[in-house]
Amino acid sequence: MTVNVGTTDRIIRIVVGVVLIALAAAGRIGAWGYIGLLPLATGIFRFCPAYRLFGIQTCAAGKSTHP
Repeated sequence: MTVNVGTTDRIIRIVVGVVLIALAAAGRIGAWGYIGLLPLATGIFRFCPAYRLFGIQTCAAGKSTHP
């Protein structure tokens, strides 16, 4: 799996994911807030399937998770 999420993008995804999940858990925005699992997962794994589909890469070119 090739890394396609850069550092800034990763931090934003993780923060947004955690905030959405916390708001949903607190009952502030309803159950749809658990959609925050998606940006959280893509931030943790540094891979976004949609980025691959559209040919987007926000990290340095040529990086991969396999040595």
